[in-house]
Amino acid sequence: MNNRKTAIEGENAACEYLKSIGYEIIERNYSCPAGEIDVIAKDGRTVVFVEVKSRSGTDFGFPEESVGPQKRRRILLTAKYWSAAHRAECRHGCRFDVIAVLRGEPRHIIDAFDASGRV
Repeated sequence: MNNRKTAIEGENAACEYLKSIGYEIIERNYSCPAGEIDVIAKDGRTVVFVEVKSRSGTDFGFPEESVGPQKRRRILLTAKYWSAAHRAECRHGCRFDVIAVLRGEPRHIIDAFDASGRV
């Protein structure tokens, strides 16, 4: 399976999982000059910025291992862009999660990093 197909299937699996646990999907593949966020959702009143990483195997490590410091910085900057345009949405706080999809099975890492980018 090619990487793009794996990524799309992973994002679909992540969104289905999030909906199944009561999250509301606000936006998918939000893009701005700072970068892209795979999924923006609401968990109750909290806005959740979700990075989805998918892999079909572990030959190159686990999916979540690819969300390093540089990727976290880009997600944080992108979240700032989104938040500036949606101020009312973020008044109850926000969170940064990672969903690692391995062979089609999502694993949710809640609060994977904070607004400073620390794990």
